[in-house]
Amino acid sequence: MIVKRLQPMMSHARRTYVDLMFQVMGRALQAISEVDETTRHETRELPEGFLFEMQVMPNGPKLLVEHTGNGRLHYHTGEAPRPVDLSIQFKHIAHAFLVLSFQEKTSVAFANDRMLVDGDVSYAVRMTRVLNRLESFILPRLVAERAVKEYPDTIKLPEKLISAARIYLKVATHFVETARA
Repeated sequence: MIVKRLQPMMSHARRTYVDLMFQVMGRALQAISEVDETTRHETRELPEGFLFEMQVMPNGPKLLVEHTGNGRLHYHTGEAPRPVDLSIQFKHIAHAFLVLSFQEKTSVAFANDRMLVDGDVSYAVRMTRVLNRLESFILPRLVAERAVKEYPDTIKLPEKLISAARIYLKVATHFVETARA
């Protein structure tokens, strides 16, 4: 009986968490494209105006970023201004929660058929590499190793700390600017 009463609260809590994580990730994707040359190199290969979304099906929380050129990404807080070029969709909020709470790697979630990719698979691979690099910078190594397929040995502690601080500062600044608007 108690479990039945707790399930709607747990579902609401998961949804709120996933929504917040998408907001942070979207802003962090914008930030990493501003501070990390490796990320810019990766995203330069995307067409200018390329729209990427990650969402929970059918109309759940989502993040939306656009490649604005020169490897820079821009986080959109509203609806897509046009059809998206690449959408990675979680089939259920519980699946998104597993990935975004770092209980399951994105690659494992995909292998377990918890996600769909709608769009060019080569772009999906590219965006996954960008997301993995972001998580490698902003998460403690122990957590990042649970989140990404393979933690990059090329990221040394000083670079990680400096990049993470710059990314978090830009994310916080973006949250403040959005709140003022």
